[in-house]
Amino acid sequence: MSAILLFAQESHYYLTGYDTSGYVFFQCTVLAADAQDITLLTRKPDLEQARRTSVIEDIRIWYDQEGAAPTDDLREILLEKGLEGERVGVELDSYGLRAHHYEQLKRSMDGYVTLEDASSLVRTLRIVKSEAEIRYVRQSAVLADDSLAAMLDTAGPGVFEGEIAAAGVAAILAGGGDPAPSGPVLGSGERALLIRSATGFRNLDMRDQLTMEFAASYRHYCACLMKTAAIGDGSAKHREMFDVTRDALAAMTDAARPGRPLGEIDDAHRRVYDESGYGDFRMAACGYSLGASFRPTWMDVPPMLYSGNPMLAEAGMVLFLHAILIDASSELAMSLGHTIAITPSGAEVLNGLAPEYVICP
Repeated sequence: MSAILLFAQESHYYLTGYDTSGYVFFQCTVLAADAQDITLLTRKPDLEQARRTSVIEDIRIWYDQEGAAPTDDLREILLEKGLEGERVGVELDSYGLRAHHYEQLKRSMDGYVTLEDASSLVRTLRIVKSEAEIRYVRQSAVLADDSLAAMLDTAGPGVFEGEIAAAGVAAILAGGGDPAPSGPVLGSGERALLIRSATGFRNLDMRDQLTMEFAASYRHYCACLMKTAAIGDGSAKHREMFDVTRDALAAMTDAARPGRPLGEIDDAHRRVYDESGYGDFRMAACGYSLGASFRPTWMDVPPMLYSGNPMLAEAGMVLFLHAILIDASSELAMSLGHTIAITPSGAEVLNGLAPEYVICP
């Protein structure tokens, strides 16, 4: 390929420092293989954003108007760079390139350049973190610990879920963090069984359960935690679910070793749950990669952690491991999750809070 068209905001940030939410509109960075200047095509509201957050000097603007065709503007940039007739990569797997814009892109480039999927080019580089990136993740993990502690301190019978969520978010922002790319996922009662967030906070019952899953973000680098706490009082069944979930998470962490397939982490997850009689209540995957990410998700994937994933773990990878049980018939949930970094000899848990069964009285 002679050039790549970058649409993923994560790629913009990783390569140039460009930090914006403007990717919800059409924008593209052109990176040529022959070391020409990087060129950004974006809208006027992001002009100063690009100038002041990135190393990009060549910034072109397309304007909102009836019949605007920014993909035609992009074609002219490619021709200016001498790329006519060349193979040009495109980040297709990106929230920054919607389907209708891709159709416009194909029409604009037809007969001029050959487009090829290059979604994994920068993505693969980003999976293994530098020491500087790991420092950001470590700070995010500290903020995540602070956030969970604040939510647990706030939670209790009768407390409004919104107060709990607000306490967790406040701890992150007060600590110098960024608003998370999504979440938090927080639910009690039957909604503690939900894996995604849903609108409508409620007050906790006198005897309840509360599931919290969230990301703390520092300089956009995320660290995640997940925990289900008992409210008012725990039950023998809930405690049993915690014990096996704790064991599953420990086995998963032990299986995360450099040079070993990532799929072995999920194999450990499945083995503990299945041998304990909870195979029908677990998930089919147990985590994913983390990094610098933007809305709509903190999940920086691929890779996902599923059985059979052949990608080898490598020192510098940052992964979120989660062990989740959903017993719909009993309306009980139990979840634990933490963020790890792969080291030359194994895995380091970046979060500092012990995986204990917590009751919020």
